[in-house]
Amino acid sequence: MIERVHLRVIQAVEQHGSLTAAAKELCVTQSALSHTMRKLEENLGTEIWLREGRRLRLTQAGQYLLNIANRVLPLLNHAEDKLKQIAQGERGTLRIGMECHPCYQWLLKVVSPFLDAWPDVDVDVKQKFQFGGVGALLDYEIDLLVTPDPLNKTGLCFNPVFDYEQVLVVPKGHALSNCSYARPEDLHDEVLLTYPVATDRLDIYTQFLNPVGIVPKQHKTIETTDIMLQMVACGRGVAAMPHWLAQEYCAKLPLSAVRLGKSGIAKQIYLGTRDSDRGIEYLKAFMHLARSYKHPTEAI
Repeated sequence: MIERVHLRVIQAVEQHGSLTAAAKELCVTQSALSHTMRKLEENLGTEIWLREGRRLRLTQAGQYLLNIANRVLPLLNHAEDKLKQIAQGERGTLRIGMECHPCYQWLLKVVSPFLDAWPDVDVDVKQKFQFGGVGALLDYEIDLLVTPDPLNKTGLCFNPVFDYEQVLVVPKGHALSNCSYARPEDLHDEVLLTYPVATDRLDIYTQFLNPVGIVPKQHKTIETTDIMLQMVACGRGVAAMPHWLAQEYCAKLPLSAVRLGKSGIAKQIYLGTRDSDRGIEYLKAFMHLARSYKHPTEAI
């Protein structure tokens, strides 16, 4: 029978590279760990690892069990945490997943009053997921997903929180800074700076450049908004981001925001939750607070 301890061992060996390191991580002796896994291999009738020098390589069966461990263990941990919170009379922890890089600044402005209003609730923010944002929500890695790209999935609900316009940010004095809007061909000779997101999920590609077959001179990815816009201000490239965020930086850096196309690119931010969590009071309170937060005017 496959038990939780087996999944934890397989995951620990994969993370730390050896039985010795995994045993240390799990606070057991290496001999006990080895005995446990040999018994499992005997019961299953197949090997889990192949030894290559000092390193263990997962077999096909071992890789399958690792995938199971990565999905099942977060769910079990979540269940235990929830039961402990119930037993101790705690409210719990709200785990928020982010699929919107520039929304981190917005989130900070919502989290602060939420923590004040709910002193027994902790907040944890995750930006990297084992199986993507929707997968993390379905697998109970997170409780709430902030995303501009909702997916229709059974058991999930996505509610719009606010509207915004995606704009192009250029340095002051740039040829586009005094234009009423930018055309796709205007980016042909530009260095485009974006967050590290696949181009098929970047609006400036899917809704602006790709439909007319335009490719920027160069595309660079940068993790943080501050560094990205410092680069733009120094003339190292141009960037696309929500207008409400661009406004904040235009007030403190030599930058200008330009509409993308004559009609602009309209977007919405959604909060995704599980249908089964609709009755959680602090989750409902967070969503109400998020919807009530007012952003700077979106007029360009």
